[in-house]
Amino acid sequence: MWQRGIRMVVLGAVLVILAGCGSKTVETAEEATDADTAWTLAAPIRIDGVRTADGGRSLVVGAEVPDGARDCVRSLRGELDTVEHRTVHVRVTYETRSLDRDSGCTGTQRVEATVKLGEPLSARRVMVNSQDVYTPAGATPPVLRHCDENGCDPPPPRCTSSSYQQAVNDTDIPKHTSWEERGCDDTWLVLDLSTRMGPACGHAGDGCSSSGGSQRWFYRAETSGWRSVATNGDAGCVGIHIVLPELPVRLCASLPRLDRG
Repeated sequence: MWQRGIRMVVLGAVLVILAGCGSKTVETAEEATDADTAWTLAAPIRIDGVRTADGGRSLVVGAEVPDGARDCVRSLRGELDTVEHRTVHVRVTYETRSLDRDSGCTGTQRVEATVKLGEPLSARRVMVNSQDVYTPAGATPPVLRHCDENGCDPPPPRCTSSSYQQAVNDTDIPKHTSWEERGCDDTWLVLDLSTRMGPACGHAGDGCSSSGGSQRWFYRAETSGWRSVATNGDAGCVGIHIVLPELPVRLCASLPRLDRG
């Protein structure tokens, strides 16, 4: 009886030890999973706007970064790098585990990083991560204007083919759109824009057909180039004057009704 009691005590102690070892093993594995996940220093997927704050002494940089079910971004930082040639160079970085195939960081989110300048930005440009350039010239404060394919200092709008191309580039339409000028002066521009729709077709007898979509756009001259202000496909001035009464009659009186195809 005494020996049996000893055996039961020993068996109970062994079970307690085994149970303790099991729970410790599970906890260690979970901690190891987090510890083994690689955090990598990265730059934003893209920069999504820059604006000034604090009287121009700070910049707020919008950025697109990874997102997912788990924590995908940490240590977001905006830093002043250098100031040279009237350009403020800044860096935006963060740490991410999105490069880990099992991280689940397959989505994106928009975040903002603040960069302290120490003195007002004034008329200087901003270059983010040695790539995207923004300027206060031609912008509506506090938002800065992105210097796109037309550059930071585009030529003033004129009634020329290259100026029309700038207008088309800045219009929210498909690429490879053609244009036809309907009227232009120092302040206003009227373009008919046409885009081929549907599948690309070969010979006329192959059974393939495509159609064209057209829109008439009206532009106003600004310091940064032609800016679209209205669309209307009606003949003459009646339709467009409802939304743009200041448009000169000479630029709309002879407009034909737009064939939308």
